[in-house]
Amino acid sequence: MRSTLKLAVPLAALALSVAGWSVAGPGISRTGDEGPKKKPSTGLSYVDLTTVAPNPAPAAPPGGWDAERVMSGQDDWEPAVGADPMNSNYVYQLTTRYTGPKPCGNCKMPAIVLRRSADGGATWTEQFLAVSGKSQYDPQIEVASSGWVYAVWLDAFTPGSTFIRSMDRGATWSTGISWSGNGRKPQWNDKPWLAISRDGQHVYLGFNSSDSYFVYSHDFGATFSTPVKTNSDTRYWFHSGGVVSPSNPMVAYFATSNYSNGNNYAGDSNVEILKTIDGGATWTDTHIDTSREVPACPWAAGCQQGFLGTQAALAMDSAEKLMIVYNANDTPDVPEQMYVRTSTDGTIWSARQKISVASAAVNNGFPMVAAHLTTAGDFRVVWQDDRVLSHSGWNTWYKRTTNGGSTWSADVRLSNVATGAPYKSVNGYNFPYGDYGEISVDSTGRNHVVWGEGISYTGPGGTWYTRGQ
Repeated sequence: MRSTLKLAVPLAALALSVAGWSVAGPGISRTGDEGPKKKPSTGLSYVDLTTVAPNPAPAAPPGGWDAERVMSGQDDWEPAVGADPMNSNYVYQLTTRYTGPKPCGNCKMPAIVLRRSADGGATWTEQFLAVSGKSQYDPQIEVASSGWVYAVWLDAFTPGSTFIRSMDRGATWSTGISWSGNGRKPQWNDKPWLAISRDGQHVYLGFNSSDSYFVYSHDFGATFSTPVKTNSDTRYWFHSGGVVSPSNPMVAYFATSNYSNGNNYAGDSNVEILKTIDGGATWTDTHIDTSREVPACPWAAGCQQGFLGTQAALAMDSAEKLMIVYNANDTPDVPEQMYVRTSTDGTIWSARQKISVASAAVNNGFPMVAAHLTTAGDFRVVWQDDRVLSHSGWNTWYKRTTNGGSTWSADVRLSNVATGAPYKSVNGYNFPYGDYGEISVDSTGRNHVVWGEGISYTGPGGTWYTRGQ
């Protein structure tokens, strides 16, 4: 069966006002799936960020960058960002919100919030993305050269991953398409990851139900295939990066990691590249690296083994060179380091290159990578580590290569503000908040970066944003 979408009502009626922050200005754990990477939604000890200055006088920003800013006074987690590849005025964010007004009287929290900017990230408006009676998580957003916007999120675990699109820059959205529940297989799914062709005609979506699955569309997201399973083992697979070839959109690549157990993350984890050359009908698997058992994080309230585990991000430059960025270790239960590799075909990869600081005591995680769409060899990488103060002095770092990884710029500290939230200090922030952040590059080559900062794994925390070159 192929699902068909229809346009729904405008979201303007759902506009949300957040106390204490001018938005017009500047998971639940589940046995057998992502386990501790989902933040608990009950028993949250919330600190109202509106009681502190949400827009503090910033420290001097790094050269060429704005000072970082928190995007709301609410408890936000798991941010995603997408910049229009043809018009630098338009930038979009999604985030998972745990506190504050609900989208509707019968709606549950957390819920997905959409932020839109029409002036290149200088000012933002926000609203709920979609009304749902289910808890929502794991948002993803992509923008096509036409200006159409594509989004996916997790509506609980059934129906699970839910896709919508907007043909008017986020003003109105289609009704959702999903692939699980109601007798369909897989019965549940988790952790969607979205990739589109430059024009938006070809849409690929990876998700897991312990196993790895994909659905695909070749008509701009109007209809989708049934789920295609890509593995034959019994490991737990998670997608965390995807790109589509600009010269042949039947070719797509996804970065994944897999674990022997989705609850306690014991044993080795693997970094893999899944590749299709027939538009998603079949996939091949190339092994990139193996990381030993992931480190635990007992110093952060609520954090269990697995949260700092191996992830992989993926980008492709204008010459169709691939770069994968991932965190891994060579000894069980020790901090993971950040590595990059490159490839021209997704099958043969360069030797791994370490880009994190030399100290093996530093925890590195949550890689992000993007490429300039018109300049070959221009890749930008962002990640989080605790080099400033072990365990509680986390920061968000950026570095860039303009020659495909042969040489790199010095690290730039993007998390430059020392006050404004209970988890901020001169050392950085207490702990990463959410499973991932993202970087997107607009048509002028300017970076837009979002990530999460919090008191601990349990929170509260917020989505932070900066832009620069």
